Amino acid sequence: MALSSILKLFTPKDKVFYSLFEEVANTVAKMGALMKDVVSESDFDKRAGLISKMEDLEHVNDDLTHKIFTELGRNFITPFDREDIHYLATALDDICDYIFASAKKINFYKVNPNDPGIQKMADLIEQGAEHIKNAVIELRNMKNMRQITDALVKVNSIENQADDIFDLSIDRLFETEPDAKEVIKKREIYQVMEIVTDKCEDAANVIESIIIKYA
Repeated sequence: MALSSILKLFTPKDKVFYSLFEEVANTVAKMGALMKDVVSESDFDKRAGLISKMEDLEHVNDDLTHKIFTELGRNFITPFDREDIHYLATALDDICDYIFASAKKINFYKVNPNDPGIQKMADLIEQGAEHIKNAVIELRNMKNMRQITDALVKVNSIENQADDIFDLSIDRLFETEPDAKEVIKKREIYQVMEIVTDKCEDAANVIESIIIKYA
């Protein structure tokens, strides 16, 4: 085997992993923005159309995540720890899964999303997804560490805000909603939306681990 061919086997496929992660991060941000659109739409059928678009993006993300795992099994050398690549891909996939689950529940339960808790949670989801995208994109060269760390700090702050909004929303729900079925429905939607911010924080923690090791 020629020396050039041997060396090619041990050349890190940085561009492959970075490009795939950037595509995933962009999908995360698009789904976060769509979540905001879903809760801003009062018409059930129009919401269903937006949720269908979100489902398409969720499938795109599943395919990208599968490609990352395939590349992980195919390449000897990776841009950072194999475990971190797996953890980050899984965390980003979880964000997409729970965003889609949140949107589905709104229409499945026929809940009016014009609810303060749902609206505020959607704002935080959109922000968190955008900050995660910004942090992931900077992993390619890690030159702009301030931008990465600022994004991670904001994601952690968003998760804390989501916890507070969840508690306040549950308290308001029990105080003002006389229909027990509506209480159950909205409580479940709040929970799933709050989990989205938890998953954003999980992804932020993986990114933090990566930059500590390699920056």
